[in-house]
Amino acid sequence: MKKTSTLLADGRELIYYDLRDDRVRDAVDRRPLDRTVTTSEVRRDPLLGDSVAVASHRQGRTYHPPADECPLCPSQGERLSEIPDSSYDVVVFENRFPSLAGDSGRCEVVCFTSDHHASFADLSDEQARLVLDAWTDRTAELSHLPSVEQVFCFENRGAEIGVTLGHPHGQIYAYPFTTPRTALMLRQVAQHKEATAGGNLFDAVLERELAGERVVLASEHWVAFVPYAAHWPYEVHLYPRRRVPDLLGLDEAARSEFPQVYLELLRRFDRIFGAQEPSTPYIAAWHQAPFGALEEFDGVVREDFALHLELFTIRRTPGKLKFLAGSESGMSVFINDVPPERAAERLREVASS
Repeated sequence: MKKTSTLLADGRELIYYDLRDDRVRDAVDRRPLDRTVTTSEVRRDPLLGDSVAVASHRQGRTYHPPADECPLCPSQGERLSEIPDSSYDVVVFENRFPSLAGDSGRCEVVCFTSDHHASFADLSDEQARLVLDAWTDRTAELSHLPSVEQVFCFENRGAEIGVTLGHPHGQIYAYPFTTPRTALMLRQVAQHKEATAGGNLFDAVLERELAGERVVLASEHWVAFVPYAAHWPYEVHLYPRRRVPDLLGLDEAARSEFPQVYLELLRRFDRIFGAQEPSTPYIAAWHQAPFGALEEFDGVVREDFALHLELFTIRRTPGKLKFLAGSESGMSVFINDVPPERAAERLREVASS
């Protein structure tokens, strides 16, 4: 992997990740852009104890542009985009309309491929591995920023999810706090550790799932399963067999095997609902241990956390979506229409479709 860092016309950072070491990236951003101005602010909710990012400047962000005006495609001639070069393998750049900025963290965009009409599932193993290396590199770099406590790499895919740019891409949020979902996990880890005289909750969960009926696929270094209490109609958690706190902890064997396992999962997701729904909307989310202090979680250290990816869709059946209504949105109590055992069975059934 070759990494080349440059600046866009408004001062934002852009990084090329190339498969070939001889690629030269010296294209200049020729757009007449003013310096980026953001109004991101993090406010803490005194009743719930969580945080909300207020970012009014995002109201003007790019919204469903036609394919020939996509800002994530390479620049061609006088059609200038966020990527100055005429081609790329993987690119990461600072979001022009970030939810978090400055002392409130940082937001980046990750372009998986220059092919506007592709999806992550269409990538080659080599290209998917390059994305993994980019995620890992950005996690390492962002963790050193003084305002950053947790790094979150994720992909939103599909208009149903709310995606406003059709180009295959994901995002990285670098939060200035530990996210509420991670805090909930850490509290459960602390309770389990105390109750079992040092046992690890993630290890116990993985051991239980490996012995059950919800495993979707298992390889030498990775295990994918539908969790016992899945929130979403089709939800898969992907764990490395060797517990590590973040992407930086993965060894070469796990990194090498990841593309085959993850691409197979994504392709199965696209087959769940048959030919009538060939492109399943989903969210893919990497959960990593915070880089900040963990004093509030009694006895827990970073190494107690287990890196894992959660992949889920809001579609519950062909033509029907799972909406977050009163119970989910109002009280955070999910109601799942698809039994997790049946979801796992279905994901195994489509393996060779």
